[in-house]
Order: sequence, then C-alpha cells, then structure tokens
Amino acid sequence: MRVEILGDERRRRWSDESKLEIVLSVGFDGASVTEVARRYSVTRQQIYTWRRELRKKGLLLPPPTPVFLPLDMPPPGDNEEARTDDGMQVLPAMMELQLRCGRNLRFSGDVDVVALKRLIRAIEAV
Repeated sequence: MRVEILGDERRRRWSDESKLEIVLSVGFDGASVTEVARRYSVTRQQIYTWRRELRKKGLLLPPPTPVFLPLDMPPPGDNEEARTDDGMQVLPAMMELQLRCGRNLRFSGDVDVVALKRLIRAIEAV
C-alpha cells in the first residue's frame, strides 16, 4: 500500500518561549487576541489555552487584581473652578493611578482623557 501526503503538515510545535511571546503580544499597541491569532496563524482559543498553560507553569504572572482607592473629586462644573460656601476656591482633585507596569501616574482631575490614554499606553510600552 502506498500513501501520499498532500500539502503541508498542519500540526506545528511551539516552544514555551514562542508561546510566551505570542501571548504577551496581546494588548501590545492595542492588539486584540483576534489580531494576534491572525498574525501567527493560530486560533484565538489556542492563545487562551497557552495563556492558561503558561500560568500553570509559572512562566506568566496572573493578571493583577484591581485596586480601588478612595477618590476625592470636586463637584462637576461648567469648566469653572468650584467655590465653597464661603467663596474659597476649590482646586481640581489630584488623582493617582497605578499602572500594570508598576509605575504610578499622578494628574489633576481636569486632565484630557484622550491625552491621558496616550500617556498610559506610552508608559506601559516602555
């Protein structure tokens, strides 16, 4: 009996280093799981499976748990600085945000949201 193999073998072997690189590329520069899966010609489910396996092996840290901090914000206004009953000026609240990379970012409550998002992405990419 003669057997012919037509086409390329579809099953590939991935090293733990390759899997880790692929899993870590999710979220980098805003890349979604679907985009990364297409880029490496794997399924989305494969990436989720690798993520779970790498965590079990201790090669990938579990996602950080969210930390909720008390936030003191001034009352919303018409972009005018709020004033207390006695006429004293209330300055915009300062906020502190702890990023996944371990760095802290401090900014005033009246910061532009789009600029803040760009800044967070730039800091986490370093």
